Amino acid sequence: MSRISSERIASIEGKKHELSDAMASGNLAPDEFVRLSKEYAQIEPVAAAAREVRRLRAELEVLNGLVADPSAEAELKEMAAAEAEEIRHKLPEAERALALKLLPRDAADDRAAMLEVRAGTGGDEAALFAGDLLRMYQRYAELQGWRFELISASSSEMGGYKEAIASINGPGVFARLKFESGVHRVQRVPVTESGGRIHTSAATVAVLPEAEDVDVQIDDKDLRIDVYRSSGPGGQSVNTTDSAVRITHLPTGLVVIQQDEKSQHKNKAKALKVLRTRLFELERERLASERAGARKSMVGSGDRSERIRTYNFPQGRVTDHRINLTRHNLDEILEGPGLTEIIDALIAEDEAERLAGLEEQ
Repeated sequence: MSRISSERIASIEGKKHELSDAMASGNLAPDEFVRLSKEYAQIEPVAAAAREVRRLRAELEVLNGLVADPSAEAELKEMAAAEAEEIRHKLPEAERALALKLLPRDAADDRAAMLEVRAGTGGDEAALFAGDLLRMYQRYAELQGWRFELISASSSEMGGYKEAIASINGPGVFARLKFESGVHRVQRVPVTESGGRIHTSAATVAVLPEAEDVDVQIDDKDLRIDVYRSSGPGGQSVNTTDSAVRITHLPTGLVVIQQDEKSQHKNKAKALKVLRTRLFELERERLASERAGARKSMVGSGDRSERIRTYNFPQGRVTDHRINLTRHNLDEILEGPGLTEIIDALIAEDEAERLAGLEEQ
């Protein structure tokens, strides 16, 4: 790993003190104080990591000097050599921790996320698996203390979902869930299978950072809004008023349908929220493709057509194909707690990839 210069460390610590002094001055406008507070909250953990690296380097320099001092007592030199060896083991980890904090952050990491789960190949079994995935993420969100809100759902006749969209709010939601986008494959014996044969089905997961009103400006003239009566599975009417809403964004052709609420106004608001998030993601993808070089992150491509994970029920096994990680606690993963280990491994791999990218520059 490339060594972070002492000048860079001094600059980080200096910036923290500069912000601290500015906030303590007492003559800031409220919005300026809020801006500086956010900036301070971002740099404070970086400065703490920088301070630890500086401390360890300074101690190591003193100890090395003592070991090299011909006038120092032998016993003192021996103690200094032992301490120096201990610091030499600690220092690379402290430098790596600082390097990780200096990596460019995804600006969307702190945002809430919109989770979209859709049944893929496999008919009713795929819809049942989509339902399993939705419940897995709901339970995981509850364990994290996040708020999980189902925005819309299209149920299948045997249970499960043809499609479901949920909003997940809480600290660092997108940062932890963004690597879940892709094709999830299941191998198991369907309840409808009398011969006991294993079938393979799939569901697609998309995790998008939620857009705020200021992120995406939508012109009314770019929208076509149709209203009609909601219908349930099998086509039966579930609402006698025209409360269902279909919004078409004419410039992009994106279509959002919302019919879960009995109020047309609520359905329209939810549909616009989904549309705004999808338009925000389109812009993020455009900017990412412009910045992309020859090197593409193995974990973070975000390609929703890529098969990323297989859930094998007969063997109780889950394999994430991007990082060749296999775990044999399928039930615990689907219940939520076991998903933590997989997400942690994906985040660690992404960090390692980006650190390696820095060294190549």
